[in-house]
Amino acid sequence: MPGPNPKKRQIKFSMFWMYAIILLFLAGIFYLDDNTIEKEENYTEFENLVAPDDSARHNLSGITKLVIDTKKGRATAYLSDSLASAIFPASQFTPGRSQEPKIWTKIGDVGEFQREIKGWKSSGRFNAPVQYEEGSSIGTYIWSFGPIVLLIVFWILIMRRMSGRDGSGGGVFSVGKSKAQIFDKDGPNKVTFKDVAGLSEAKTEIEEIVEFLKNPQRYTDLGGKIPKGALLVGPPGTGKTLLAKAVAGEANVPFFSMSGSDFVEMFVGVGASRVRDLFRQAKEKAPCIVFIDEIDAVGRARGKNPNMGANDERENTLNQLLTEMDGFGSNSGVIILAATNRADILDKALMRAGRFDRQIYVELPDLNDRVAIFKVHLKKIKIDDSVDIELLARQTPGFSGADIANVCNEAALIAARHNKKSVEKQDFIDAVDRIVGGLEKRSKITTDEEKRSIAIHEAGHATISWHLRYANPLIKVTIVPRGKALGAAWYLPEERQITPSQALLDEMCATLGGRAAEELFLGRISTGAVNDLERVTKQAYAMVVYYGMSDRLPNLCYYDSTGSDYGFSKPYSGERARIIDEEVSRIISEQYERAKQILSEHSEGLTELAGVLISREVIFTEDVEKIFGKRQWTSRTDEILAAREAADKKAAEDKKDEPENDGSDTGAEASSGTASSNDGVEDVEATEIK
Repeated sequence: MPGPNPKKRQIKFSMFWMYAIILLFLAGIFYLDDNTIEKEENYTEFENLVAPDDSARHNLSGITKLVIDTKKGRATAYLSDSLASAIFPASQFTPGRSQEPKIWTKIGDVGEFQREIKGWKSSGRFNAPVQYEEGSSIGTYIWSFGPIVLLIVFWILIMRRMSGRDGSGGGVFSVGKSKAQIFDKDGPNKVTFKDVAGLSEAKTEIEEIVEFLKNPQRYTDLGGKIPKGALLVGPPGTGKTLLAKAVAGEANVPFFSMSGSDFVEMFVGVGASRVRDLFRQAKEKAPCIVFIDEIDAVGRARGKNPNMGANDERENTLNQLLTEMDGFGSNSGVIILAATNRADILDKALMRAGRFDRQIYVELPDLNDRVAIFKVHLKKIKIDDSVDIELLARQTPGFSGADIANVCNEAALIAARHNKKSVEKQDFIDAVDRIVGGLEKRSKITTDEEKRSIAIHEAGHATISWHLRYANPLIKVTIVPRGKALGAAWYLPEERQITPSQALLDEMCATLGGRAAEELFLGRISTGAVNDLERVTKQAYAMVVYYGMSDRLPNLCYYDSTGSDYGFSKPYSGERARIIDEEVSRIISEQYERAKQILSEHSEGLTELAGVLISREVIFTEDVEKIFGKRQWTSRTDEILAAREAADKKAAEDKKDEPENDGSDTGAEASSGTASSNDGVEDVEATEIK
């Protein structure tokens, strides 16, 4: 069967075509020109030159060709160099320069002129060849007026591009105009708070801004002033821009969106001009919201020394922004929203009250927020009953809203790749593994000895994490190379707000389990633990220098929250630095010996676990539980989820008994139970990959 017809390629117009045509035309003018010179004569003089009757002037070689245009009634005689030199001055004609001289005259009746030519030939006055043609004036008009027309068209196109009227988004004459995109309240892409999952605290803070725009008189009657602006601060992908659009959608006011880099231009003074134009447009459409994304592009702190790395153009733009937000002009009804993930580098003058009156922190989503975000993104995906949203939320600590959206999309792609009708639980697990650890590299060549070494290393991690209270619960261990790692282990990190010292020590001990297993069961160590050693060293240093968890240096913190980081000097002496090094080495050595002791006590289980890893390449929590038994400590996250389920169950039972009971205390009990479950939600820690 013949295949489907290939899609025809569509030729799109480009401005480069016009430039090419103009260049070719100019080249034709300069290189394809016939280089002719001509002169018009009256009929009598033309006859004397073409067919002279004077024997002294008779020169039969003076005329090389006679061309008669029957349509125009015109006769053209082509001259030899000798005759042309006599007719044309030296400034016009020079023999030997490949010029084509000619003279022409108008004739009346073509038939009468033909009879005269016969008379000239019969008398011996003329013997040159005669040609007849019906000339067209189109070519003449093209060569005469074509360059002028092309220059006019070229000028119009250039002026349109310079003025920005061709849809190119502004030109030279509009370079100082604002490039802000305006989203009207009646636009098709309206976003509300229902489209924003999680971020409950941030939405609570920002809802007040919506109330300012909806009912400003409620606040001004009491003498209050509407806040000038709010700064959204948070890591990338947490939904700062989406939250700003939701504010505009809820308030039903015009929404000006502009990036901080849009103010920057190669021309001097353009940034300040665009700031003025932006605020002018905002005042005309007040009440409205002006949203500046990535404001750190123009709001970076100004240099103290103007001669050392200062950017005058960026600082002028910032100064104009400060002036517009300071209230010199009447900005009533205009609220400025800005977003950045680098609030520490912003200028202090920009952060003060009166410009950005409040800072709204948009943090990474916690466990409950991740569940809500997953529910939003899974609405458009066909999933089966095996998908556990709570398990997915537990497996993705530290993930932002954008990361969760990427997980859902990647899972759908994996399911489609395997020709599935719906997205299953395993597809989501594979998607998380691929995003966190990278793509599996089963083609990487490993020997049996290397495979056994990797299995012993990963089994050491799994064994110690299973037998320590504060270590993260194990999900999966694999010895299949993934990304840059030869093996990997996935855990469910506990989301704690307050981390005790024992938890840090247990985590360090579990991290050192791989190196300890290599030394005990292989009799050698390898470079496979370089990432583990790096993490342990940094963690031990933080315990001593930042957390004050050292016996010899208790209750000391050398962390600089201002970001200056003490410059090139340390806030402690050389003797104190030596003590810090000794304490870091002591902590790591103690946990390493502790790891070897735990592995020695469970050597049989580790050997069996490594054997399962070598044969199957991947093991799960169930496999570790078969070898070592059930883990005696309950995960903190499990406790939170169990408490929430108990509260929901109790609320459901109270609802069933509502016709028999008064039910006045049911809502209170249910709400208190929910609150207690939410109190245990912690900040996100980074996903651990060994």
